[in-house]
Amino acid sequence: MLVFSKARLVFLSVPKTGTTAYESALAPLADIHVANPPELKHAPVYRYNRFFRPMIDKFISDEMEILAVVREPISWLGSWYRFRQRPFMQGKPNATHGISFDSFVEAYCKGKRPGFANVGSQAKFLEPAGNGTCATKLFRYEDQPALRAWLEARLEVSIETGRENVSPTMELTLSPEIEAKLRRKCAEEFALWEGIPRA
Repeated sequence: MLVFSKARLVFLSVPKTGTTAYESALAPLADIHVANPPELKHAPVYRYNRFFRPMIDKFISDEMEILAVVREPISWLGSWYRFRQRPFMQGKPNATHGISFDSFVEAYCKGKRPGFANVGSQAKFLEPAGNGTCATKLFRYEDQPALRAWLEARLEVSIETGRENVSPTMELTLSPEIEAKLRRKCAEEFALWEGIPRA
């Protein structure tokens, strides 16, 4: 998570949406950079509202823009699946070695997800808090040029990012039956992403 006081901007770090690369590029410009632990680096809206917002409201501004990036749900799950295929994950409970992408997504659709498929939810991450605190500016992960241009204009800087925290490359396909099940069981994930206007 990054906080820019002059720009009145909070950049939430939704997992698997490329925000680590932006954090590396923009951390030197940020007034607050939360890098660890992961529970705070990737603070969802409700955690931001409870722990960070009162401090920011008091000492910076109570009119902060809250920015977040959302990835197309199947692509997002694919990134998690590939991320958990890294060699050092072999033998760990959350690894996806020996599990097909169909099986991973089917497990994600269950009410009680097994550890390897328990990767959270973008919709839950960005669910507005009871007091109305919410992400006020959303970009699709797939619209990187628009996100970069918006950030450059808002922060008045030129941004160069590298690739970081990259999952192993592999071709993934989802069967029509499992995709239909995912769309039915996790409709809010697709509604969130589809509701973000294209740049």
